Amino acid sequence: MSLRLATMICLTGLLAGCMSHTSGMNPLSTPQGREQARDAYIQLGIGYLQKGASERAKEPLSKALEIDPNHADAHAALALVFQTQMEPALADQHYRKALAVRPKDARILNNYGTFLYEQKRYEQAYERYRQASEDTLYGERSRVFENLGLTAQALKRDDQAAEHFQRALRLNANRPQALLSMAELSYNRKDYVAARNYYERFTGLSEQNARSLLLGIRLARVFGNAGQAASYGLQLKRLYPASREYQLYLSEYK
Repeated sequence: MSLRLATMICLTGLLAGCMSHTSGMNPLSTPQGREQARDAYIQLGIGYLQKGASERAKEPLSKALEIDPNHADAHAALALVFQTQMEPALADQHYRKALAVRPKDARILNNYGTFLYEQKRYEQAYERYRQASEDTLYGERSRVFENLGLTAQALKRDDQAAEHFQRALRLNANRPQALLSMAELSYNRKDYVAARNYYERFTGLSEQNARSLLLGIRLARVFGNAGQAASYGLQLKRLYPASREYQLYLSEYK
């Protein structure tokens, strides 16, 4: 059964249930019926978005906003749709509308921060992440601190970035991005033992990428492991020959 069919059946069932209690009345004429229909449309839109069908997500989310023009979740989901479709002005508009309703919602603040980061609006992104981090009960708080660290790095505030990454790792010791970033920051400070420890924890959790392979080469050379450096170099050449990291590798070691 398709997602659309399954959800529309759910929506139809929802409305039918309302009708059974209202003696033939239009289910959308009652507050409960409108709320249930709105939520069903939002879930349908989110389902499409999760499956990569952002175009199809617009219609149910628009219907949800027809029912409730100020619903934060509908605006936040539509913001993600427009963010996916590279429509930054519309995404920004809907994020702002969502936060106008729920200004302290950590999930919306974090998502908006990520949108702003993608737009290279780093100062604004940092502030949204900072606001999200204030919710001590938010289940993805470690991700928020990791995002704060990445944004601080983009702003060339390495000491601040390290504090945020360490906070992220205190909340969740298994965040690969924070581990790799701490390995890089430690390497840049010439704290090679700490860099190696963070790097080993990273490689135990995540596949290599161009960034991690270059750092692996650098660390292997620091610790005199020529074989490991050569192995990482071959992987970097084979997997990421057009990357900035490979060009750095060539300039440093060839």
